[in-house]
Amino acid sequence: MLASNADRERTVDVLRAGFAEGRLQQAELDSRVTRVYQARTVGELSLVVADLPQGPVAVQPALHAYPTAVPRTFLPAPPPPTNGKAIGAMVCGVLTTVTAGITGIPAVILGHSARAEIRRTGQGGDGFALAGLIMGWLAVAGWAFILGIMLLAVGSSTHG
Repeated sequence: MLASNADRERTVDVLRAGFAEGRLQQAELDSRVTRVYQARTVGELSLVVADLPQGPVAVQPALHAYPTAVPRTFLPAPPPPTNGKAIGAMVCGVLTTVTAGITGIPAVILGHSARAEIRRTGQGGDGFALAGLIMGWLAVAGWAFILGIMLLAVGSSTHG
């Protein structure tokens, strides 16, 4: 599609914004502006600004054409990755019901370690780590309770 004067002005505006943000030096700006005014098609204009955050000049699709994809610049940022130790803490916490609480201690260790890493790196998975911690501490408390009762039973049978 042939470029209009309005297309060229929008492209120059993108270049000026890039220059104002410090993404282009003066010589590069001048060179690109010259290319903009020499361009004949909208495709040539989009190549001039393709490496800038504002992206290429939007091309209006023809009425019969399919809509173009949204440039990655305008999409929301992807979510941070989930911390692996948080997932491990959650798995160990869930497995405490199957293993009679044996995986409780690994759940607690992984949960505390994961929460520290999450705070430091900004990763996701804090809920997984917290759930693993809670289930792990419940298993540890259950074992402590059972051992306490066993010790009381042994102590009372020897004194009685």
